[in-house]
Amino acid sequence: EVARAVGQVGNLPHSAFAVNPSENRSMFPRTLVREGATIGANATILPGLTIGQRAMVGAGAVVTHDVPANAKVAGNPAQIIGYLDSERADAHPTLITEITDAARQSSKVRGVTFYDMPIIPDLRGNLSVGELGKNLPFVPQRYFVVFDVPNREVRGEHAHKTLHQFLVCLNGDCSLVVDDGREREELWLNRRSIGIHVVPLVWGVQYKFSPDAILLVLASAKYDPADYIRDYDEFERAVASLNE
Repeated sequence: EVARAVGQVGNLPHSAFAVNPSENRSMFPRTLVREGATIGANATILPGLTIGQRAMVGAGAVVTHDVPANAKVAGNPAQIIGYLDSERADAHPTLITEITDAARQSSKVRGVTFYDMPIIPDLRGNLSVGELGKNLPFVPQRYFVVFDVPNREVRGEHAHKTLHQFLVCLNGDCSLVVDDGREREELWLNRRSIGIHVVPLVWGVQYKFSPDAILLVLASAKYDPADYIRDYDEFERAVASLNE
């Protein structure tokens, strides 16, 4: 068995799960196509990969990496070109230039809020400020910085059980997809004056990094691998229990 479909999947017209026909198929790891996935005509998928729930593989795509849940991929090699039911939105509210309570707006995704961080212009160099109680919604216990990401790579692809995160793109730009199990939205982090607060039990993906992108992430707790939810099925079950 070279490939296995889990649940009901879309059409697989003339698609190939790439193996060498002269070799024993048992030598190759199994490819997993999860429920709701659709694979376009003449697509090629390398052995051992997973095509996530409701993912869409474009016609003629050559898939060399796992495809995340709800992602749309195309090309050779296949790259993520978007996510289902997400719309790229310009995520910045009106720019403010003095230190006041930050303007904020709520995403349609539960608990996700983006803040307009104050910018202080100065001939000696501009300054962006965040202050606890005004535009920082929690006390950070940890930070990490993401940079030098090849454009085709995807970061995140997980949710947290209890952790809050606050994301600021310090340089360049990237896209953030947030998903609460019911609503999904793509936000464009294109200014260093934008801060995005992501609450627990929201699935997050970062992609479409510009070559010079530098993404700062503040976290409400120290690193704990047990806090991560990396499987989308598990995430959906956790969200369902939250809504009971």
